[in-house]
Amino acid sequence: QVQLEESGGGLVQAGGSLRLSCTASGGTASVLRMGWFRQAPGKKLDFVAGINWAGVGMADSVKGRFTISRDNAKNMVYLQMNSLKPEDTAVYFCAAEPGLGDILTHEVSYTYWGQGTQVTVSS
Repeated sequence: QVQLEESGGGLVQAGGSLRLSCTASGGTASVLRMGWFRQAPGKKLDFVAGINWAGVGMADSVKGRFTISRDNAKNMVYLQMNSLKPEDTAVYFCAAEPGLGDILTHEVSYTYWGQGTQVTVSS
């Protein structure tokens, strides 16, 4: 059983930066495929970024602004968000799926989820 906990959300002005962290316990981060999703009010859950043992994948809407990384020694995954826009406002969720396969971009592919952290970008 893997437990995930996000942190680092908050309120930031447009153009600012935030770094979200996701701590995985009960599992080993190096053998987990990890992902970040977000859900804005009234909208569906959207893929933001994913990482596996070999590389990363980013949604087009955040390419060049967001970066996903991991620290296997600490069982943590990060989402560095730069040049934030009001449309980035959402609850951000960390997700994990055991295995060494491809980067997962669909929510149904992930078994484990965190509770989410709110990111609000003011204009």
